[in-house]
Amino acid sequence: MRTVFKTFLCAAVLATLAAGQNQVPVKANPAEISARGLAGRRAPSFTLPDGAMKPYDILDYRGRWLFIAYINTSTCPHCPDLLKTLEGVKGRVGAKVAVLAMALPPDNTATVNRFKAESKTITPILFDSGQTAMWYFKATPQHPSIDTPHVFAISPQGMIIRDWNQPETEAKGFAAEVEALATRSTAGKQ
Repeated sequence: MRTVFKTFLCAAVLATLAAGQNQVPVKANPAEISARGLAGRRAPSFTLPDGAMKPYDILDYRGRWLFIAYINTSTCPHCPDLLKTLEGVKGRVGAKVAVLAMALPPDNTATVNRFKAESKTITPILFDSGQTAMWYFKATPQHPSIDTPHVFAISPQGMIIRDWNQPETEAKGFAAEVEALATRSTAGKQ
């Protein structure tokens, strides 16, 4: 049964991508995304490559805070500042925090490399064909959209504690809220 479901799910993702001309829809109403209840659940697992094909597995980050930023490296004017903010928090808090960025189609190696060179980001940017985003954003045929940038805070125990959409990442106090989460104790359930 599980294999059948996985096969069906992969076929559904591929059909969605094909119907969208190999692009994951990225424009959405932030209020509609927030209303889906993206926090308060176990973070979906993944292993994804960066541009050098180095794999990143979410399970390698258990025991510390992980901030995952879904970005668009070709059309998002807010994304460089967002990654700088997250990198600043990581720099102040230290090894208790990790930051990863996820790029979706139509981003590719060229757009990611250009983004990294222009923004001087040190955050690993992973390539997601849409499967991981589908689980994080609870995408369905009725709600196929995601918004970028979008940040997920994952506790040391692997739970999505909080997420922020684009207006929230630009709001005053975003960096302080991220830092407050990142300095919470890793003891006990979050």
